[in-house]
Amino acid sequence: MSTETPRRTRFRLGSGEATRTRAVAGLTALLLPLAAMVGMASPAEAATSATATYLKKSDWGSGFEGQWTVKNTGTTALSSWTIEWDFPSGTAVGSAWDATVTHTGNHWTAKNVGWNGTVAPGASVSFGFNGTGSGSGAATNCTLNGASCDGGSVPGDNAPSAPGTPTASNITDTSAKLSWTAATDDHGIKNYDVLRDGAVVATVTGTTYTNTGLTAGTDYSYTVQARDTADQTGPVSGAVKVHTTGGGNGDGDGDGDGNGNTGGKVNLGYFTDWGVYGRDYHVKNLDTSGSAAKITHINYAFGNVQGGKCTIGDSYADYDMAYTADKSVDGVADTWDQPLRGSFNQLRKLKAKYPNIKVLWSFGGWTWSGGFGQAAQNPAAFAQSCYDLVEDPRWADVFDGIDIDWEYPNACGLTCDTSGPDSLKKLTSALRTKFGSNNLVTAAISADGSTGGKLDLADYAGAAQSLDWYNVMTYDFFGAWDAKGPTAPHSPLTSYNGIPQDGFTSADAIAKLKAKGVPASKLLLGIGFYGRGWTGVTQDAPGGTATGAAPGTYEAGIEDYKVLKNSCPATGTIAGTAYAHCGTNWWSYDTPATIGSKMTWAKNQGLGGAFFWEFSGDTSNGELVNAMHNGLN
Repeated sequence: MSTETPRRTRFRLGSGEATRTRAVAGLTALLLPLAAMVGMASPAEAATSATATYLKKSDWGSGFEGQWTVKNTGTTALSSWTIEWDFPSGTAVGSAWDATVTHTGNHWTAKNVGWNGTVAPGASVSFGFNGTGSGSGAATNCTLNGASCDGGSVPGDNAPSAPGTPTASNITDTSAKLSWTAATDDHGIKNYDVLRDGAVVATVTGTTYTNTGLTAGTDYSYTVQARDTADQTGPVSGAVKVHTTGGGNGDGDGDGDGNGNTGGKVNLGYFTDWGVYGRDYHVKNLDTSGSAAKITHINYAFGNVQGGKCTIGDSYADYDMAYTADKSVDGVADTWDQPLRGSFNQLRKLKAKYPNIKVLWSFGGWTWSGGFGQAAQNPAAFAQSCYDLVEDPRWADVFDGIDIDWEYPNACGLTCDTSGPDSLKKLTSALRTKFGSNNLVTAAISADGSTGGKLDLADYAGAAQSLDWYNVMTYDFFGAWDAKGPTAPHSPLTSYNGIPQDGFTSADAIAKLKAKGVPASKLLLGIGFYGRGWTGVTQDAPGGTATGAAPGTYEAGIEDYKVLKNSCPATGTIAGTAYAHCGTNWWSYDTPATIGSKMTWAKNQGLGGAFFWEFSGDTSNGELVNAMHNGLN
């Protein structure tokens, strides 16, 4: 059964694999703020000795199963526990077990029963309940024995503020000096934890710290967290990224070119969040296929754009899915209580193994581009929301920048945008201002090179001034959305006699962007790791009639390269792209040979490199990534 919905371009699933994630996301766990053991706790149990965690274990639409877990993180046994929290209106506890649950309005209270009140140091106890309503809202305002639930805040004593975002100086091959402005607190600051890539590396009393013993040519991310005299910790500061000197600038393949492996050219691949479901494609596959050693950048797709803001796309896949050892990059299984799981944590592990790789978080895509119009009404607010999300301390070290995939500014995609020709420029300018020069800011754009087409409807040259590069989507020019044909290669490099639409080629798109003033070095050529096809075709050469879309594994009219190379091998080449006629089906797709030719063309054009959609379409040994790598070298 098809699990991918038809889309004019390849970005983002609708009702298929992506929707399935929402059901799985019912497993999403929420670690709520849990506090110092005071109030109802005995003196022996006071101050930062326990936490409580809420988990929605399942969701059946009209109801859900919830679970609370109390963990004793101190050195003295708890003799009893009481958890209080608020649910949104419409969400309620029904039947409960292993606790006595009462409520007043939307405020809920759960107390231990006789046999499970005592919790030894290091031990935990859970109770569950069946809830009514959607259960989609979070449990908020949680307290444990009268204190906030993260083991860190004391009632009547405010936690400290966040320190200023640290600045880095005196960076060498093996060390970096960090400085930050002091946090504030109503009773005074005791010390600061310095976190490197999310882990505490030092606790200091001042506002400077020099981290030594680093690796040359390596990226690090630092944040700082204040602690007050009551041992309460405040919010984590913003993150600063540090790249140590030496080490070939992060050269990944030992050739000394400083770019990872492609002679200074970008070789970027998209990794889709929904691929971890039906496709069973995970970050570890980039390693086992050999692809990680041959790329420079990853675009993680997609974050959503809603209400004028960047938002999470799939929280479960992104940062909550628990990985077993066999599917983890480093062979280490996730634990239930670690602060970051999912693909974000796997990307962190991949970057540790391949420090040259940069990861960008891509927002929008075909399905989620409708929100950009509202974002363009207040670019600065949009940029701030994106920065806050990408630089969230939980995963700030994972991402090296942001990519926006707006399909299409001042033009029509799945929806039509009327925000004006300068909207893209305003948005990219705001993003660059907020993210600064130390982060990558890029955009995926149309490849419509026709006269009066999409590239003529927005100020792409102006927007490029704020960007590191454009991912020019030089594929999906033709496909079975024209059910009767004519058959045509979906990714023609150049024009040919009988092409269905003038200007629908890679060469036309690149030429138009150059003519508008976009530097060639800021243009990446796009490659699709899939084919598009028709059925009911009798003619071998392009230009034949058809009766509809050819069958595909996930949706009609589209199929992965790894399948087509065996099920319908190429029978010819047109305009730099392979095509195949097998039975009554007709497909076009790129092969290692056509990719090699396209990479040579890209280098001759002076382009900044190439990118592809997306990793899971390749073979298990990454032969298309390898072809791009070899071609760019």
